[in-house]
Amino acid sequence: MIAVSEFKPGLEGVPATLSSISCVDGQQGILEYRGIRIEELAEKSSFLEVAYLLIWGKLPIKEELDSFKHEIQSHRRIKYRIRDMMKCFPETGHPMDALQTSAAALGLFYARRALDDPQYIRKAAVRLLAKIPTMVAAFQMMRKGNDPIQPRDDLDYSANFLYMLNEREPDPLAARIFDVCLTLHAEHTINASTFSAMVTASTLTDPYAVVASAVGTLAGPLHGGANEEVLVMLEEIGSVGNVRPYLDQLIANKAKIMGFGHRVYKVKDPRATVLQQLAEQLFEKFGRDEYYEIALELETAVEERLGHKGIYPNVDFYSGLVYRKLGIPEDLFTPVFAIARVAGWLAHWKEQLGKNRIFRPTQIYTGSHEEPYIPIERRAVSLERVRVDSLEQHLERNGK
Repeated sequence: MIAVSEFKPGLEGVPATLSSISCVDGQQGILEYRGIRIEELAEKSSFLEVAYLLIWGKLPIKEELDSFKHEIQSHRRIKYRIRDMMKCFPETGHPMDALQTSAAALGLFYARRALDDPQYIRKAAVRLLAKIPTMVAAFQMMRKGNDPIQPRDDLDYSANFLYMLNEREPDPLAARIFDVCLTLHAEHTINASTFSAMVTASTLTDPYAVVASAVGTLAGPLHGGANEEVLVMLEEIGSVGNVRPYLDQLIANKAKIMGFGHRVYKVKDPRATVLQQLAEQLFEKFGRDEYYEIALELETAVEERLGHKGIYPNVDFYSGLVYRKLGIPEDLFTPVFAIARVAGWLAHWKEQLGKNRIFRPTQIYTGSHEEPYIPIERRAVSLERVRVDSLEQHLERNGK
């Protein structure tokens, strides 16, 4: 029997797999994809090149990347039946719920399940990477009463998504910055949504169900959505002068400071550093965001007060400011996270298939034993009295 002392709430710190996809050093603030530092990938790669690296384990040569981009481009459109289904979704529904339902529905149209066929795996990865952004943008348009915007084959992956949101071709700098954001969010070892994807994958179901389960997990407020809460917090603070009194109140109430702290990082999240640089570029070209100065002051104040505890900005702190400047609605921040993280989920799906064993954790039972069955006519009697009577009878039977 397993001792209660061995129980780890949330499986914290319990290794669940062996993986070569990504690595985090929280003490030094290092994140690597397949051994390459995230800062270098953000500067030199495109999101689709990074997706290829994550899923197939190596940087593609030019011909491989060109072919991959062409496949993605050819599969951006969604079936009209999926589009018609999405039109029936309530316009008040959350975009993450719409995305989870739509991702699962893809499995109905591509039902062949050949998990030992490399071509099937490639096509499934291509479809999911290509169609998830289209579905997010389509729901955004349809909930406003408009027809979805068709993808444009002359635009790259990130520019096309921004175009589908409002039918305006984005500024090249905005498109490049959004592409870097996708790279930063593409993968981050075994978090809740990735673990959900791996557990689902271990049953050997189809990849559309794998991604749908991960989207459902990401939708929870303890995982996705923190960047929305950062903007709410900055709005509540209201001015640079109110930063320190607001922070003092949060600390006094032992309340969470949104966008700060991380279970792994004990220094500033390297993704937050890159996102801050992106915010500076955006604001320099398109005008300063009124809340950016508040964010800078808050980072300084938190570092002064809590830096010794390892509380620093995480990836969510600046991402909301960047997304809002790009014209992305706040309730689409988490779906955008999902668009990026599909690459990581697919990488772990593919890795899981290569060494699969179904996840089957155990438990520590904390309930009672040998409870009596109470006939229905006696259940109105106090259950506590019945338990006492039963215990007395048990003691009598055993001569105690």
